[in-house]
Amino acid sequence: MSSLGENLKSLRKINNISQKDFAAKMQTTQQRVSEWECNKVEPSLYNIIKILKIYNITFEELIDGIEF
Repeated sequence: MSSLGENLKSLRKINNISQKDFAAKMQTTQQRVSEWECNKVEPSLYNIIKILKIYNITFEELIDGIEF
């Protein structure tokens, strides 16, 4: 079982992007990206849509392995 934060971190590493570079693409801060990846804060729906577009993935791929 994984979490949204773990999936986000995994996607970022697979795509060989630093938190800083990903934050720039998302128009947010590196601290916010870290909070998402550490499951301290969940990204808004608006940001989830941006994440899907940046990585060119589906919502199902983003939440793969997450048990609700």
